[in-house]
Amino acid sequence: MTYLPNKEIKRSKNILRALYHPLRQHILATIWNIGNSINVTELYVALRIEQTVASMHLAILHDAKLVTKKRDGKNIYYSVDYPEIERLDSLIKQINNSKN
Repeated sequence: MTYLPNKEIKRSKNILRALYHPLRQHILATIWNIGNSINVTELYVALRIEQTVASMHLAILHDAKLVTKKRDGKNIYYSVDYPEIERLDSLIKQINNSKN
């Protein structure tokens, strides 16, 4: 059996914790469906939530490296960080393969 490095486990734990909340899952899906670039205003209008709620959940997703942000003037645009999600998918597959 191959053991995963503690660093990978901790990193994945943070990602899974961020994904645990249904609104954060919905935020990721919304960013994906809108075209993978959205600012806070567009997000809270699309989801009908308060701006502070949108900002808080985007910060959690950003800290977990599930979204990236890019400043354009006064606006900050958020995008899904696909390599990080693919890394998590790879890790899950690695765990599944080690069980066999």
